[in-house]
Amino acid sequence: MKIYFPQWQGSGTGQDIESGAKTILEYLNDAEFKKIALSKIPSGKMETQKYHINNYDAIVEQLTHLKKEIDSIQPHSIQTIGGDCGLEIVPVSYLNQKHPNLGVIWFDAHADINRPCDSPSCNFHGMPLRTLLGEGEENMNSLLFSTIEASQIHYIGVRDIDQTEQERIDTDNIYAPINVNIEDLIRTLKSKNITHLYLHFDFDCLEPADYNKTYYQVPNGLKISDAEKHITALNTNFTIVGSSVLESITTITSELKPIENIINLLMK
Repeated sequence: MKIYFPQWQGSGTGQDIESGAKTILEYLNDAEFKKIALSKIPSGKMETQKYHINNYDAIVEQLTHLKKEIDSIQPHSIQTIGGDCGLEIVPVSYLNQKHPNLGVIWFDAHADINRPCDSPSCNFHGMPLRTLLGEGEENMNSLLFSTIEASQIHYIGVRDIDQTEQERIDTDNIYAPINVNIEDLIRTLKSKNITHLYLHFDFDCLEPADYNKTYYQVPNGLKISDAEKHITALNTNFTIVGSSVLESITTITSELKPIENIINLLMK
C-alpha cells in the first residue's frame, strides 16, 4: 500500500511540511499513492492543546482515518510520503502486528521518544516511539494496532536528544550509537532474530551541508552517501515491509536532486 499523508499538525505550526510532502509526491508521479485527507479542525496558530499535545483533536481525527484505510485494505507492506513523524504510530503498529519479527530503524536527528508530559514543545512528532511503546497518552492507544518493545528500536543519525528521552533510551539500552557501523547494526538485528524492517526516514537525519531543506537542521548529521549505503545494506539482509520519507519542506522539485536516490530506494 502506498500512502500520501501530508500530516503537519504533529509539528505544531509547521505547515510547510505539508507542501514539502506534496513536492515529493509530484516528483514520484505515481498514481498508486492513496491520499489521506487532513482534518479541517483549526490547527497551528489556532491550535487546541489537550493532554500536553498540540493540535490533539486534528491529529486524532486524521490518524483515525488513516487507521481505517489501512485496516480495510490489510496490506502486506506500506510506503508513506509524509508529513511529520507523528503519523508513524499507525503504519508501524500495523506492520508490527502483521510481521512478528519486525525491527524499526529510525533514521532521525531526534529520538522522538518523549512522553507528552515531558515534551518541551508539546508537539506530537516528538512522541511517536513512546506512543508505540504503549507509554504515551493513553487516549491515543486506540489508534494503535499493536505496541512494540524497546528492543525493536534502532536509531541511525540521532544526535538531538532531550534528557528525559536519553533516560528512556538508557533504561532499556535502546540501540542509539553516535556513529552507526552498518555491519554492527546488521549483526545486532540478526542476533534478535529480526527478519523484517520498517525504515522511518526523517530527512533531518542528514548533514545539513548535504541537504538542508528540512523542518529542522541539526549539525553533524549523516552523509547522504552513507544513508544510501545503509538503506541498501539493510535491504540486502532483511525484508523491508515498510518505509517512509518525512519532514522535507522544499516546494521546488529540482531541490530534491541530492536526495533522489534515497527517495527512490525507499519509495520504489
